[in-house]
Amino acid sequence: MDVLSLLSSARLVPVVVLDDAADADALAGALVAGGLPVAEVTFRTSAAADSIRAMSARGDILVGAGTVLTVAQVDQAVAAGASFVVSPGLSRAVVERCQDKGVLALPGAVTATEVQAALELGITTVKFFPAGTSGGAAAIKALAAPFGDVRFVPTGGVGPKNLAEYLAIPTVAAVGGSWMVPRNLVKSGDFADIQALTAEAVAMVRTLLAVAR
Repeated sequence: MDVLSLLSSARLVPVVVLDDAADADALAGALVAGGLPVAEVTFRTSAAADSIRAMSARGDILVGAGTVLTVAQVDQAVAAGASFVVSPGLSRAVVERCQDKGVLALPGAVTATEVQAALELGITTVKFFPAGTSGGAAAIKALAAPFGDVRFVPTGGVGPKNLAEYLAIPTVAAVGGSWMVPRNLVKSGDFADIQALTAEAVAMVRTLLAVAR
């Protein structure tokens, strides 16, 4: 199964901020134990590359890099073992470097112009970010009409209260969120709580998908 298929089957992508790479292995363990063996580790801290390296070395979790803004960060992420690269916006240089490296690129796109630009680069799945302030589920539904072959990964402002709205949209491949991996719990080492939050999130997704059927 390819990376995009794995993300689509998980339906939920934890967006992780790690301040210390020493926490990466335990965090990965909590996600795996909670039933969600996937993580997007953001390049918002200097610990990102080492955290990706530690998590990908486990072999039991799909690890990607988030908030990737430059070609240099693509190189760092891929060298550390990232299987996919997520950007808040659409950068031709970043997408093309990902393609050169053979890793999945998920650039951000929230307008028709940006989606069309992604399609011109061969991208058919985009990150819809920031979802909450870019029109939310209604905006994705509107974009899905002219772009029937495009799939979206809404992130930003997504949580338990509106998760159902996004998962109900056929063109939503997966949803990105951080509520199951709060930065303060990661920093304080409360990985049992993170495992519990993750398990709750996974159960919620399963329930919502079962109802949708």
